[in-house]
Amino acid sequence: MNPEPEVSPREPAAAPLPEPTFGIDQLCALSGVVRRTVRFYTQKGLLDPPEGAKRGAHYTRRHLEQLLLIRKWQQAGVSLERIGRLLRGDLSDLPPPTAPGTVEVWSRVALRPGLEVHLEPGRLGLDPEQVRLLLARIIRAVDPDDPQTDQEPE
Repeated sequence: MNPEPEVSPREPAAAPLPEPTFGIDQLCALSGVVRRTVRFYTQKGLLDPPEGAKRGAHYTRRHLEQLLLIRKWQQAGVSLERIGRLLRGDLSDLPPPTAPGTVEVWSRVALRPGLEVHLEPGRLGLDPEQVRLLLARIIRAVDPDDPQTDQEPE
């Protein structure tokens, strides 16, 4: 039986580390988003305003997580309007979950060695052109120099 480790009454318990804060330049470097975009997202209500005011304004881990989520959804082809609704918790136009035993036809698209996309365009509400654009964006995210994605209209 091991005795309990002794704790000296003179040694204070370790204080929890304060949450890291970031200036706008640090936030931009960590998220890969430029300052103008951070301000735009804040103006549109997609990103919470910074803590503090004026020169004392700073961002927290929550802001970084919001930015990374917005960026991920945008790279997947989700519109900013839809992202805003998702962030507010509006799930009204999402397809209902599939009931056990339901038969669905899914597409499996191999884009590169090691990269496959599984999707059911009907549940996503995507037409064939939207699926093509989504796949082109995924390819471009993985390989920006791919010549096949040069033709994609913006």
